[in-house]
Amino acid sequence: MDLRLSAAEATAEERAAVDALLDPLLGPREVDDRAGPDSGHEARGRRHLLLPALHAVSDAVGYLSEGALNHVATRLSVPPADVYGVATFYAMFTVEPRARRVVHVCDDVACGPVGGEDLAARLTADLGPEGVGEEACWVRSPCLGLCERAPAVMFQVAGEPDFSQAPAHADDVVAAARGGATAVEADAAFADPRVSVPQTRAPRGEGLRLLRRIGVVDPGSLDDYRAHGGYEALRRAVELGASRVVRELKDSALTGRGGAAFPTGVKWEGVATAQVRPHYLVCNADESEPGTFKDRVLMEYDPFGLVEAMTIAGWATGCERGYLYIRGEYPLATRRLEHAIEEARRRGFLGADVLGEGFTFDIELRRGAGAYICGEETALLNSIEGFRGEPRNKPPFPSVSGLFGKPTVINNVETLYNVLQVLDVGGPAFASVGAERSTGTKLFCVAGSVAVPGVYEVEFGTTLRELLTLAGGLRGELRTILLGGAAGGFVMPDQLDVPLTLEGAREIGATLGSGVVLAFDTDADLVATLRRIAAFFRDESCGQCVPCRVGTVRQEEALARLERGAPLGDRETELALLDDLARVMRDASICGLGQTAPAAVQSALSLRLLSSPADPSTNGHRRVGP
Repeated sequence: MDLRLSAAEATAEERAAVDALLDPLLGPREVDDRAGPDSGHEARGRRHLLLPALHAVSDAVGYLSEGALNHVATRLSVPPADVYGVATFYAMFTVEPRARRVVHVCDDVACGPVGGEDLAARLTADLGPEGVGEEACWVRSPCLGLCERAPAVMFQVAGEPDFSQAPAHADDVVAAARGGATAVEADAAFADPRVSVPQTRAPRGEGLRLLRRIGVVDPGSLDDYRAHGGYEALRRAVELGASRVVRELKDSALTGRGGAAFPTGVKWEGVATAQVRPHYLVCNADESEPGTFKDRVLMEYDPFGLVEAMTIAGWATGCERGYLYIRGEYPLATRRLEHAIEEARRRGFLGADVLGEGFTFDIELRRGAGAYICGEETALLNSIEGFRGEPRNKPPFPSVSGLFGKPTVINNVETLYNVLQVLDVGGPAFASVGAERSTGTKLFCVAGSVAVPGVYEVEFGTTLRELLTLAGGLRGELRTILLGGAAGGFVMPDQLDVPLTLEGAREIGATLGSGVVLAFDTDADLVATLRRIAAFFRDESCGQCVPCRVGTVRQEEALARLERGAPLGDRETELALLDDLARVMRDASICGLGQTAPAAVQSALSLRLLSSPADPSTNGHRRVGP
């Protein structure tokens, strides 16, 4: 079979980039592609290296040419149409020639209204229209996970490491676009964790658990991590034994912090007792929900903590290999985790004989490439396996048939850090904090119209009013709060005393989701904000099912008409159409993206936040976006 897209050949630079990655892994032949379903790790074949191979080319030359795709297809024995399909699925890849230096400007709900649009206008004047330029160009980007430092930009530089700037100032961005900044300089700008974690400022917040090492430990030093209690939880786990670790988790009533709130101990037990082998562990670090940045902060400032927590999860559930899937827009967190994994492996904390205790566990880091849908667990599994990041139908659930068809435990970053705390204090003690099913502490991403934005750690049950007070109070008069992210809902000023628990949020028709608390003052244009959210879901829909593929487009069109003041018929008719669309997407979409894409719109409708602009109680429709 001719594994070529055309007669195009890879350049020497493209070929070298791919071969440098694959030669150490494959040699002349890593595995027999006909390996059977019970052949352990060999059942992975070669295809799971497709995403890293595409990254290798894109990092080296800035885009994916036909020749490069041909070479990748041949090396991995993957059909060329599949290679092209994967390459065109992700926003951070392009198959068209592009400038070697690309500025991604966040224009999402947190950054767009506070400088993102101004940056876009300035870059248009200095570099040219979006996507156009020989040496440098700029493009719009969804949330970059730097909401507490808004506005934010990220640079993709061919042949050099990616880096971010936040808060981004126009003169600095233009200078960097013309080659005046490096990843090293950008990393130095993030050296002070107090900007992102206000509770680490003096006087340091008391009772920090998940954030206790941030601002205290050098994120690049394994020795410093150990000096501050690092790897004590892993040693305790080995002493207790795998089944007892699972029991402690069940006693803790720890629920997943990614939004679904599934009991972690139950999930681990299901994989640990599965007879089919091998088992796999996946850490979902694809934190792409607009307004969310807590996992990024943990990974940037306490990377060894995640490595240790994944090792505990691997030990307790019988996994010898873990995959850490991190979103491509987190370059600093990626660099620090790569270093932490290498150091842990070099010092015997990962590998064939962890801690000299006779068990095997190692971690492979997988970098995403700009696809919000890959935060859905089955889409993430497809992405790791080298397929388009499209969700699978469930059942079977990943604990039965997950990565490479094997039992798989999937946890998000914050959940895994909580495992360290459970083993530090014991399951019952952990369960004594919080209320009902909401045990332990929770991280919240507080941004928008607050005095001191950042990540805050509070006990479950803390009220929203108390959290806002902790963040220095509000700037301006509060209009509403978006709770739970783009897939969440709005909370009104008279609801600020709601306890921040799973149950408390449910009672007011909201959700904690990914921990977003985005405050809007009375000057905010909520129609424009919802249009931004709708545009985000339209762009991020994988297109696999009609309700989501079509519904997200129609939802954005309706909101755009409202924003322009040109509804179909009258305003109430347009609002009724939005409500109908929301019901269809919620009830008929395959996965959570389509089901929750209209959540914020439905919430706004129920609270009459989209009532007539003539109504003096509304926001007044001050335009903040294109």
